[in-house]
Amino acid sequence: TCLRRHQVSPTGLELEITESNLMTNPRETNARLAELRELGVRVAIDDFGTGYSSLSYLNQFSVDCLKIDRTLVAQVAARGDGAAITSAIISLGHHLGLDVVAEGVETTAQLVELEDAACDLVQGYLLGHPVAAPDIPAPGCRLAGLSPSSRTSATVPIRPVRLRG
Repeated sequence: TCLRRHQVSPTGLELEITESNLMTNPRETNARLAELRELGVRVAIDDFGTGYSSLSYLNQFSVDCLKIDRTLVAQVAARGDGAAITSAIISLGHHLGLDVVAEGVETTAQLVELEDAACDLVQGYLLGHPVAAPDIPAPGCRLAGLSPSSRTSATVPIRPVRLRG
């Protein structure tokens, strides 16, 4: 498989799929996601809260994680509707047994609000910027389940930072 060819451990890989792509062909998509999860690949719904989906489908998909879109995270510190929606997504994710990541954290105020809302992980410029894959040191590659020789010229986002658990 592609994972073996590039010496990537399936447990070190997380596939992110947007809500809209998830809903294009739900039955087929879920079958493919289940196959990937059987290999050990984690699956995350990316940009959650901005696409069109039915919440009734959410518990039917074979996923591990919800990644809250940065546009909602940007409103968290204002304690308005964005904060309420973000808090509801975190609660929903936890009730479904999923990890929840807040994307686009850029301020300490956002970080504090997300921690108070019991968000599992955060990522964003407050914590670090994406890194070009060839610039990742070999120990970082091993932690990510990659062999140093499998690095490409792609940009790799900084891994989320765990807030709880």
